[in-house]
Amino acid sequence: MKYTRLGNSDLNVSRICLGCMGFGNAATGQHSWTVDEETSRSIIRHALELGINFFDTAIAYQNGTSEEYLGRAIKDFTQRDKVVIATKFLPRSSEEIAAGVTGQAHIEKQLDLSLSHLGMDYVDLYIYHMWDYQTPIYDILDGLTKMVRAGKVRYIGIANCYAWQLAKANALAEKEGFAKFVSVQNHYNLLFREEEREMAGLCTEDNIAMTPYSALASGRLSRRPGETSKRLEADSYAKLKYDGTAEADGKIIERVAELADKYGVTMTEVSLAWLLSRVTSPVAGATKLHHVDGAVKSVALELTPEDIRYLEELYVPHALVGVMAQNTQGAKKDTQVWMKNAPKD
Repeated sequence: MKYTRLGNSDLNVSRICLGCMGFGNAATGQHSWTVDEETSRSIIRHALELGINFFDTAIAYQNGTSEEYLGRAIKDFTQRDKVVIATKFLPRSSEEIAAGVTGQAHIEKQLDLSLSHLGMDYVDLYIYHMWDYQTPIYDILDGLTKMVRAGKVRYIGIANCYAWQLAKANALAEKEGFAKFVSVQNHYNLLFREEEREMAGLCTEDNIAMTPYSALASGRLSRRPGETSKRLEADSYAKLKYDGTAEADGKIIERVAELADKYGVTMTEVSLAWLLSRVTSPVAGATKLHHVDGAVKSVALELTPEDIRYLEELYVPHALVGVMAQNTQGAKKDTQVWMKNAPKD
């Protein structure tokens, strides 16, 4: 495993971040394809053995049970100061807004609940899961900074945002003396490269770490055309993101398979090796041990400039979908869909 600095922080993270959205009690959450605690523990332990020290979860994943599974495994298998733990919080609920709960109070409540789930006193990276159009960014930054100063959070990150939002937030943070976002976790992979238009340039200019999710396009970049899986069949949100461009994406997937054959490696290794040439540490989810193996091996694969051009040249622009397709009018409704399965107390 190789390691790198996470943006403008002093966190030394593995080049692969283990995504924990696939862990948790499926009966309590919004995904039917998640794995139970025993399986989750075996995957987390295997990741630790292979040198992964960076783990990403969220309070919204399976009603907090992903955090619980991760926390217990970390306690049993390693020392707390040997790993970097990231979790996320969602915007205020409509009930909180109606009751006058401030953004600052909401953040503290959500963080305390996450820390309880994890069984930890602090998290290394606390991520603003999606932009809250109902709450001033001043309140968000003020609330997060208070948690940093209280010692409950080391650094803050953001996810599912536009470049202008990140730039605006960090400019305000600098003006007011608040903590700045050191990382951004957006949708980015070989099939969806819209982050290259503005976000990538901003992150390079300001040394903000990119830790993208959906690194393998929900499994599409790890399987040959025609191959399927439980995740591919059951994940309706992934279908929303990719089904509309399946024909164009399929041509890129074929090239991934070609290069995998050329080098005698898996498609996972090729897809992540390409992404590793662009970002700090992609979030790679795993529900089986071999998923971790493929992700770790990708760190050692060096693609040539010709390989990279070959993989990139068939890309066509993609429309924004899901969370990033929202606008200020539609944001509240979209947010409530996410909040439906988030812990309430």
